[in-house]
Amino acid sequence: MNGSAQWINYMLLFGVMIMWGMNVTAIKVLVEYVPPAAMQSWRILLAGLVLAAIISIKGEWRRITKKQVVYIIFASLTGVTAHHLFLAFGLANTTAVNGSLIVALVPVFTSILALLILGDPFTRIKFIGIVSAFTGVCFVIIAGSDSGAESIASGDILMLAAVFAQALSFIFIRKATSDLSPRLVTGIMFIVGSMGLFLFSALLEPEGLPPLGEIPAGVWMIFLGSSVLATALGHQVFNLSIQKIGAGETAVFNNFVPFFGMVGSVLFLGESIYMLQGIGFLLIVAGVLMGTGYLEQKWMQKRKAY
Repeated sequence: MNGSAQWINYMLLFGVMIMWGMNVTAIKVLVEYVPPAAMQSWRILLAGLVLAAIISIKGEWRRITKKQVVYIIFASLTGVTAHHLFLAFGLANTTAVNGSLIVALVPVFTSILALLILGDPFTRIKFIGIVSAFTGVCFVIIAGSDSGAESIASGDILMLAAVFAQALSFIFIRKATSDLSPRLVTGIMFIVGSMGLFLFSALLEPEGLPPLGEIPAGVWMIFLGSSVLATALGHQVFNLSIQKIGAGETAVFNNFVPFFGMVGSVLFLGESIYMLQGIGFLLIVAGVLMGTGYLEQKWMQKRKAY
């Protein structure tokens, strides 16, 4: 890949990080107008239908084996149904700042599960990174609890559950995408997982959707941007970037997500950022870089070069 193409890819990836950071703010707004599970059901279903259309246009539908079906179902239940359910109810009960910072733990949780389930190597640097990341989250939660309400603590716990669910799904996704394209797997996951969200919506929110005419036009625009741009198209750019520049380089960009999440929370929701949250952010970023093995890998590459 030449320098110009790489620069364009970096800019596109940076744009996705902005959208994903702002998406936390968007979901925080959406759950104020629509019941959380119902909102996530329709948001994820629309994203899945957009991906299904892209897959059809590109002719990427493939026959799926029984083993792959099992992996995709488990990935859908954990990475879509559980993750987005906990995410919506969590953001309904905590600040968008806290939500943005806690979600940044996904790579660390994924690394831990890869160590436990897949037998990935465990090193001292990874251990230090994991400790750093969890210390950062403790700072974030403590800062949030200073605002007073018990609901913030419950929201933070739900956000941690969302992080764990998504990290667990990556284990199944890794198995499923060994022979299938990430776009195909993601599209199926969104559609299957949204069905689970509809079920939980029916159980937890029997009152259903509010009258659609009462929802402001601006909220509808936020809904479409969150579903189509951030969730459907954002994942495609991210997966393409992994193929172009590698998983390690792409993962580093993930650290911009909590930053833009905090920026969006302050600019659009008027939330405050406490000093402990800032310290927590730095500890989480450092923890992600160490806990995922990225820094260690770069250090080893430099040693081999010399």
